[in-house]
Amino acid sequence: MKIKEGFVLRELGGQHIVVALGKASKKFNGIVYLNDTGAFLFRSLKEEKTEEELIASLLEEYETDEETAKRDVRGFLEKLKETHLLNE
Repeated sequence: MKIKEGFVLRELGGQHIVVALGKASKKFNGIVYLNDTGAFLFRSLKEEKTEEELIASLLEEYETDEETAKRDVRGFLEKLKETHLLNE
């Protein structure tokens, strides 16, 4: 899975936001706000990744346990699916 074309992550005023550009903006005209962990995962999904790869990269980047990493990744992926930002 990976982020659909046309969605970009920007940092404005210390906040991470995702906006749609070009053709993607015709279907999505909102803004998604992300925390640091969400921004990290979003950047990771610019390339094709599995859920297991995302969990492993989160465990490498942050001091967290595996159960928390799994829960956070699954929750993040669900939000991306709900907002139609993810190609599966």
